[in-house]
Amino acid sequence: MWHDAKSLNTTANGLLAAVLVVCVAAGVWWVSQRPMFDLRTIKVESADDKGLRHVNYLTLRSGTLGRIKGNFFTTNLDSVRGVFELVPWVRRASVRREWPNQLIVALEEHEALGTWGEDGRLLSVKGDVFTANVAEAEDDHELPAFAGPDGSEKEVLATYVQLAKWFAPLKMVPETLSLSSRYAWTVKLNNGMSVALGREQNHTTLKARVDRLVGIYPQLASRLENIDTIDMRYQNGLALSSAGLVIPAEGKDGKPVIKKKNSSPIKKPA
Repeated sequence: MWHDAKSLNTTANGLLAAVLVVCVAAGVWWVSQRPMFDLRTIKVESADDKGLRHVNYLTLRSGTLGRIKGNFFTTNLDSVRGVFELVPWVRRASVRREWPNQLIVALEEHEALGTWGEDGRLLSVKGDVFTANVAEAEDDHELPAFAGPDGSEKEVLATYVQLAKWFAPLKMVPETLSLSSRYAWTVKLNNGMSVALGREQNHTTLKARVDRLVGIYPQLASRLENIDTIDMRYQNGLALSSAGLVIPAEGKDGKPVIKKKNSSPIKKPA
């Protein structure tokens, strides 16, 4: 080898190239560590034109302080994004660098639709379950209550939207909607009435049951006061409970007989 000029030149060129690469890398590393590239500003902005309603300086500071490492060159943008997405009310974050020492963080907030379950979580209008201050969400609007098995959040949301449309002719709005572990639906309306809709046998089951109730409800309301529950799981009928039940048959005095719930039966007048 030592007598082979071509091999010696190749080896020497290779060593020189390696030395140059090391020198360049060391120079880049040295430059990247200069104080001018220390992160001095993290600018936070809204990802859309809605602005940020619930995320504020104090929330961001407490949620990110001490968790962002590195400088303009070395900080990991995915890690920074993950830190911001752990902040309450933040649904999604995107992060980019801005020369020479800034990060720009665009945040998308959750928009709460209602509560989820019994542990103080919230359901967003996009079907995401998240943890935040429920009192802050209640400042925006009255919160419906939702519940269902894990993984059913988007299905519950979609059903709520449909039920709101189907009950609109009665000027009623769902206040609570729950899906049981056996996948049976129960909705409570803003007049206090709870409606058992049962399980979906096909894609038209729920609508058919709601349509049947919407069609007969005016007659029920004219005869009954304070309907507590209605069970629509029967194929050709329904069951209900009410604080006052007006029976169509009349007594001898021409007045309808009324049977009160949780009271002893009232006999017809002699």
